[in-house]
Amino acid sequence: MKKTKLFAALLAGALLSGGPSAMACTNILVTKGASKTGSTMISYSADSHTLYGELYYRPAADYPAGTMMKVYEWDSGKLLGEIPQAAHTYSVVGNMNEHQLLIGESTWGGLHQLVDTTGIIDYGSLMYIALQRCRTAREAVEFMTKLVAEYGYASSGESISVADPNEVWVLEIIGKGTKIVDGKNVNKGAVWVARRIPDGMISAHANQARITTFPLNDPENCIYSPDVISFAREAGLYTGKDKDFDFAAVYNPFDYSGMRGCEGRVWSVFRQVTDGMDKYLDHVTGRNPKNRLPLWVKPSHKLTVKDVAEFMRNHYEGTELDMTCDPGAGAFKLPYRWRPMTFKVGDEEFFNERAIATQQTGWWYVGECRGWLPDPIGGVLWFGVDDAAGSPLTPFYCGIDRIPNAYAVGNGNMTTYSETSMFWVVNRVTNFAYQRYNIIQPDVKRAMDRFENRCFAEQPAVDGAAEMLYKQNPKLAIDFLTDYSVNTAQRLFDTWVALDRYLLVKYIDGNVKKEDAEGVFTDNGQGRGIPAMPDFPGYSEEWKAMVKEATGDRLKVVEATGKK
Repeated sequence: MKKTKLFAALLAGALLSGGPSAMACTNILVTKGASKTGSTMISYSADSHTLYGELYYRPAADYPAGTMMKVYEWDSGKLLGEIPQAAHTYSVVGNMNEHQLLIGESTWGGLHQLVDTTGIIDYGSLMYIALQRCRTAREAVEFMTKLVAEYGYASSGESISVADPNEVWVLEIIGKGTKIVDGKNVNKGAVWVARRIPDGMISAHANQARITTFPLNDPENCIYSPDVISFAREAGLYTGKDKDFDFAAVYNPFDYSGMRGCEGRVWSVFRQVTDGMDKYLDHVTGRNPKNRLPLWVKPSHKLTVKDVAEFMRNHYEGTELDMTCDPGAGAFKLPYRWRPMTFKVGDEEFFNERAIATQQTGWWYVGECRGWLPDPIGGVLWFGVDDAAGSPLTPFYCGIDRIPNAYAVGNGNMTTYSETSMFWVVNRVTNFAYQRYNIIQPDVKRAMDRFENRCFAEQPAVDGAAEMLYKQNPKLAIDFLTDYSVNTAQRLFDTWVALDRYLLVKYIDGNVKKEDAEGVFTDNGQGRGIPAMPDFPGYSEEWKAMVKEATGDRLKVVEATGKK
């Protein structure tokens, strides 16, 4: 299949799945034995050109018998139908509930003929309904799969990450298509398989199904729909033996985009934690679909929240896919490529690299679940908005009962600017930095590290104070953690407003003002607000050489030879 057709299929998969978040997200899954503190972790970037960065909050609630819940498609807002409401729902902050249940996802689309046009449970509903009704990862996997069996699955292929303080699971699911008999879809539901990540390992997924063959008799660590293999046979998708059944190969076969734009991101994580990953370069560059990455790897060192956050900020630095090392990076080594994903030169088509950190992220998080602490204290959602490489994380404890205005739903949207929205102020900073990335981004990264490192340093004291209060009265601990989370997020907002102004003053008009200290600009000696002569950093040597090559002698400075 030609690459033009591959990327048309990629776009079609995004449209079939219902919207903007499709084919774009990255998850990293960390088990207890792979983390430095003994926590489980999931990271998730919700990447979309139309998704607004805000922190969803759903308080716990009780409902009378007979109450119905309307189900809206997460991406489009379309009403899909309604289901019976639970008698009691748990509070949810972002993608973590009050019991430290944590969920993320990435869409892979899969075979287009398996989309169920009659289902009413989309992938977003799966996540957020499960968070409101489940306490553990295993319970959530079982609940989500039963829900789609009863009401139908309204999305395309999906990988869903699920963690609690003890276990980390990945669930891969796809519908069974639409076959109407007597007015009903006899293929309602989904085929799926879920695997528990072994303790001490990490996994990742990024818009490509990753579960291949799986154990058929290990219910402690692997569960699957009863018809996951038989349906494939009936649909003419598989003819081999049960033990050789490969879920990903059957329901989401590789194409160039799946290897280069999806598995490449998984590789960028794995190669930072274990040796030997370069042997998969032919796979992640789209040349060898058979040399696929493992589902999980054992990291060479225990990981922290900060480690995982930095993995989410990756642009393939230091590899042959490094996005700063070709002309597409421009004069200032920008590790981003504006969409569309491909471009043509004559009859040839080329690929714009797609790293984990991307400009169109709506929001992202690194969640940690810590079983040695009471639930309201143990679960922390480190949350950010916009591009992860330019977006600082701030902690939200899972037991809090209110959200700061800067992150609240309704404070601006993608077509309405808000001066009090964290999403908009982060976008002001990131989009300014994109203009001269290698010059401005170091200041942004320094501000991010300073804020995050302070939060990490404060965490033991915050945990300890909350534990003492919890022993007296859990409500006191929740009030304390809510105040801490809200006030810390507000401090970050204020810091980023100041950073936005500082960067504009320092880097206006392509110059770089001299500083006596950070934010204290060197005066020209007259004390009247006139700066010293700024620096003119100009362009990189590589860029100047390319300009010379492209223009020949047109820009060359020569001695005048004419006579007066």
